[in-house]
Amino acid sequence: MIEIDGRPATDDALAALALTNYGHFSTLLVEDGRVRGLDLHLERLIRDCRVLFDTALDPDRVRTLARRAAPEQGRRIVRVTVFDPALNLATIAADAHPRILVTARPAPQADPGPLRVRTTAHRRDLPEVKSVALGPALRLRRRAQREGYDDVLFTGHDGEVLEGGTWNIGLVREGTVVWPGGDILSGTTRQLLRRAGGDPTDLLDLTELDACEAAFATNAAIGVRPITRIDHREYPATHPVVTRLAETYRTLPAHAL
Repeated sequence: MIEIDGRPATDDALAALALTNYGHFSTLLVEDGRVRGLDLHLERLIRDCRVLFDTALDPDRVRTLARRAAPEQGRRIVRVTVFDPALNLATIAADAHPRILVTARPAPQADPGPLRVRTTAHRRDLPEVKSVALGPALRLRRRAQREGYDDVLFTGHDGEVLEGGTWNIGLVREGTVVWPGGDILSGTTRQLLRRAGGDPTDLLDLTELDACEAAFATNAAIGVRPITRIDHREYPATHPVVTRLAETYRTLPAHAL
């Protein structure tokens, strides 16, 4: 399904998004018509719309359009993208009238297994915004995968641990969950888990990873996923703290879309 404002997407509108690539999005895992952290997804879309387009976004309209892609039963990944097809390289400063693109795909049924990642010094532009401009992150992911890893973990140029291209990282140190701080996009899954557990954030650099007992990735589509390798460092595929965190996430309440 690909719809813009509740109607089939036109080639012209999709071409404008592809060629200009200016906008933002949020990805929701919908299970039986319900979404964990729905309030956080909507807050993100409203905030990012204000940052990129200097205008308000109606959350009720977002929900109405997203529901069209979400079955009452079963699991589906629904992506809500906000963009303005009238904006291009020549008209980027014009007043914006954003439109809502909704796409849907089946949610993965099988456990994807642990991640093996390599680190790369990279900081996204406007890291607090979930931008559609994924080119740099995908280029680095492609390079990592072609060198035998599953994905890439961004670090600052001074070695501080930041985030993955489409996920947050969490670590276990002395039996306690620690979320790296810094300039990152704090994803909905990370926020929900911090809200549930009160776990701290801390600025960590690469040298401190040697003292961590476990690592994991979080995002809305996968929940909690173990990380078994960061560069040369090896971590267990199962750890009681990570297992508890994954179970906590699975039991968090979801709200009707």
